[in-house]
Amino acid sequence: MTTAARPASHANSASSHKPVPITVAHGDGIGPEIMQATLAMLQASGARLAIETIEIGEKVYQRGVTIGIEPSAWESLRRTRVFLKAPITTPQGGGFKSLNVTTRKTLGLYANVRPCVAYHPFVDTLHPGMDVVVVRENEEDTYAGIEHQQTREVTQCLKLISRPGSEKIVRYAFEYARANNRKKVTCFTKDNIMKLTDGLFHKVFDEIGREYPDLEKEHWIVDIGAAKLADQPEVFDVIVMPNLYGDILSDVAAQIAGSVGMAGSANLGVGCAMFEAIHGSAPRRAGQNLANPSGLLHGAIMMLVHIGQSDVAQKLHNAWLKTIEDGVHTYDIFKEGVSTQKVGTQEFAAAVVARLGQEPATLKPVRYKVGGVAALNAKTSTPARSVKQTLGVDVFVDWEENNRNPDALAKKLVAAAAGTGLKLGMVTNRGVKVWPDGFPETFCSDHWRCRYASDAGDDQPITHAQITSLLTGLANQKLDFIKTENLCAFDGQRTYSTGQGE
Repeated sequence: MTTAARPASHANSASSHKPVPITVAHGDGIGPEIMQATLAMLQASGARLAIETIEIGEKVYQRGVTIGIEPSAWESLRRTRVFLKAPITTPQGGGFKSLNVTTRKTLGLYANVRPCVAYHPFVDTLHPGMDVVVVRENEEDTYAGIEHQQTREVTQCLKLISRPGSEKIVRYAFEYARANNRKKVTCFTKDNIMKLTDGLFHKVFDEIGREYPDLEKEHWIVDIGAAKLADQPEVFDVIVMPNLYGDILSDVAAQIAGSVGMAGSANLGVGCAMFEAIHGSAPRRAGQNLANPSGLLHGAIMMLVHIGQSDVAQKLHNAWLKTIEDGVHTYDIFKEGVSTQKVGTQEFAAAVVARLGQEPATLKPVRYKVGGVAALNAKTSTPARSVKQTLGVDVFVDWEENNRNPDALAKKLVAAAAGTGLKLGMVTNRGVKVWPDGFPETFCSDHWRCRYASDAGDDQPITHAQITSLLTGLANQKLDFIKTENLCAFDGQRTYSTGQGE
């Protein structure tokens, strides 16, 4: 069984019987019910907690707070630095921000850890031996949330991958694997297509992996890796991924193991941590005493290990395993012939409490040892200062005149560059070259990328003044430029994607 890491601030909690301050939010939908059940199990197990309660989610959004949390709640989180959170409902549209994403970024919770374990034969699964931990980068990638509508037809989302962000999460994955007696760390990316962003993540994985000779390392392209995960999850151990892939595939892995409703997660930073179920607020099930509290309970068990109360975590986790083994199941995992009793949310909690001090006979009991978890290591490298040159510029324009004829647009683009020392090299539409030598069969939207370089040669640097002059020329041609991206080289190496024929 797996554990979550804890920062040094809680390292001595296990030796103290003083209650540890934590912040609790009851959430929306089924949140209040599963939180009530989870807190009942924590209290009965002897967890030493001093609970501060805050309100987050739907009601806060409805008061006009677009991030779903009041300033006073932030004060509690910054004081306790441990957050046990039930799922919430984020209103659709209207500029409302995901509170999960906001909390992770604001508190620096860069590592998301999601154990996905099979409980065969008591919970249905095609993979009885599955025991996979997904370690997901939590702060960047497309979840930076930087999006724009650039034309009538085209929207944009920026995918940001940084070296420090990649180093932190990759190093954490290796530290976690080593501390929890795991044998292998696997990296999933799509760097055959996204050669710079996912390519950087993969490169960092290879670099840091060399520091861990005791662990097996491997890399998969994410699509075939996901197929392998669905078909043979037992061949994986710890999987580290950028944010988007990790979000999707941790849910997939949890469902393959048996049920998304049973998985918990830890969101970890150097100074703060948040623990939760991985499922949503399920408002259709709210108020019916039906929801399975196991996901939130597993988040709470990870929290107990994090704050140094491994003794309580072990007792509570084994009681839960015994309950599952005894066939006391909520509706979502109930199966005739396997389950012995279908129970509601609160009754399930009572069944776990009744089994405190017991251990499973068929399922493997858990053993948490004090100090047996990985310390968060946010170490990052400081690369040598690079020589940076600007070798060109991509200008994006919104244009749909002349039936969107690329040749007609190119005439205007060439004219705009007159006297700037720049030349038009190519025009693409949604990444496909349409000028020069484009195909009439290529569909064109109203969103165009126009690549310029020095007329003295593609390897010659250009200046900001030249780019400014070009934009003036584009304005004079009545072209609506919507964005520019400088084409740079670092230490003589080009660091931008090339177009067709370049």
